[in-house]
Amino acid sequence: MKNLSRRDFVSMGSLALGAVMMNPASASPIFQSKGKRIGIIGLDTSHAVAFTKSLHDNPEKFRDYRVVAAYPYGTKTIPSATDRIPKYVADIEKLDVKIVDSIQALLKQVDYVLLETNDGRLHLDQSREVFKAKKPVFIDKPIAASYKDAKEIMRLSTEYRVPFFSSSSLRYITGMKDILDGKYGKVLGADVYSPATIEPSHPDFFWYGIHAVEMLITAMGVGCKSLNRTHTDGTDIIVGVWEDGRVGTVRGTRTGTSAFGGTIYCEKAAVKLGDFVGYAPLLDEIVEFFESGKVPVDGQQTLEICAFIEAADLSKNRQGQLVNLTEITLK
Repeated sequence: MKNLSRRDFVSMGSLALGAVMMNPASASPIFQSKGKRIGIIGLDTSHAVAFTKSLHDNPEKFRDYRVVAAYPYGTKTIPSATDRIPKYVADIEKLDVKIVDSIQALLKQVDYVLLETNDGRLHLDQSREVFKAKKPVFIDKPIAASYKDAKEIMRLSTEYRVPFFSSSSLRYITGMKDILDGKYGKVLGADVYSPATIEPSHPDFFWYGIHAVEMLITAMGVGCKSLNRTHTDGTDIIVGVWEDGRVGTVRGTRTGTSAFGGTIYCEKAAVKLGDFVGYAPLLDEIVEFFESGKVPVDGQQTLEICAFIEAADLSKNRQGQLVNLTEITLK
């Protein structure tokens, strides 16, 4: 596949926004409302159970969307994830969710998909099956474990004309909406932080530090041209420079208290991001996406998050040297 320019990303995102959402004609024996049946791929993350419980406990709030089936796998190679699967299978069965033995079996029983597999390396192959089945899908973080795979997921969405979006729940941290709505004027810079546990199977910030990168790109928008990273056993500092001269930083922590937040520097105020309020704001967006077919997150931002993370790994491997993001996007 040819390399994609920033303009290509915009075009692909526009096509995904216009994709037609498809609903199967049959109804689930568990939940009879046509067009409201959700399937989960991956029971190796707490998100799967948390989303299901919220949907089932608040049917009016979430418009009667309901999880009716789940395929547990999910990674089979990352112990911190695989060890959770038996418990989450038991937990989700208590919520009247049917466990199936394949993605193909799942797709025959649902209208929409939550791709929750914790292992981003599997997302390309798993999402390909979902796109072929014409099921709109939310892909939980990380969208993939490489920029290349994320770009291919975007291409498949366009090819099959099936919409999707991917996001960390930290995109919806308290205070971010006012910033994006322009309440404080233009964003001039940002400093954000989150835990950044490292999993050897993934480029460092794809595993958990992606939460901080998502906050940064959400606030600053696309256009980061270069970055450098300082790495120690307990901390990472990434400093990105945008094409218009603005600067944004990420602090990833592996010691002390786990915390999320930051300061966004705007024309009218320096705004402190508030508390992480859980998954409800993200789930609101997912349900609205399923209902309307309108993608709430710009795919161009999602790809830049991936390019930012891979560039940060290059900088780490080069002892903190400055890396241009075009080294990733123009491969």
